[in-house]
Amino acid sequence: MTVPRHIAIIMDGNGRWAKERGLPRIAGHERGAESVRAVTEACVEWGVGFLTVYAFSTENWKRPAAEVAALWVLLEHFIAQEMPTLLKNNVRLQAIGRLHELPESCQQALADAVAKTAANTATTLVLALNYSGRTEIVDAVRALSAEVAAGRLAADEIDTEKISAHLYTRAIPDPDLLIRTSGEMRLSNFLLWQLSYTEIVVTQKLWPDFGKDDLRAAIAEFHQRERRFGGL
Repeated sequence: MTVPRHIAIIMDGNGRWAKERGLPRIAGHERGAESVRAVTEACVEWGVGFLTVYAFSTENWKRPAAEVAALWVLLEHFIAQEMPTLLKNNVRLQAIGRLHELPESCQQALADAVAKTAANTATTLVLALNYSGRTEIVDAVRALSAEVAAGRLAADEIDTEKISAHLYTRAIPDPDLLIRTSGEMRLSNFLLWQLSYTEIVVTQKLWPDFGKDDLRAAIAEFHQRERRFGGL
């Protein structure tokens, strides 16, 4: 079976999962963190090179302040709790997004975790935090504009490769497979540039219920696809 080099996941349904059980929304996020662990371990086992999960969008700041604050606490707890497992499984941790806007304690926890796992060579787990596909493109355009203004780059030298080289994901290959949970049929401002030729699988499962068997099913569906990349 063909295993994707890079799997990206829109982890949707934490709040609905909690609501269905009469639990606070943060309980859904806590259970969702367990799904991240299970899926990451499966990716290591099956040789998936990169796993990118949409953990917090720039639009998520609109949620109640108490929920947002709890999510940052959960992030720090997740990093601390998972560090021994990441090191044992040879997983490298990275993060993309406007990370400088995160709480300082989160920035420090992320920086420490990225440094500690930098030499690991199995799956790279990428956390998309304070991320927006449109914002990523805007930031790339601003960086390119600054190079043009400084005389280091001519405007007519800008092409798709130059833009890709200025994205948050410049050191990460484009996803082969995008999985969206909870049955929603939209991209939600996620990796808009990178998903040009990505195969998409949507599952009705809510993210906290998504596990290794569900990932296997999505990869099996990916295996059945014929990828033409615009050709015949």
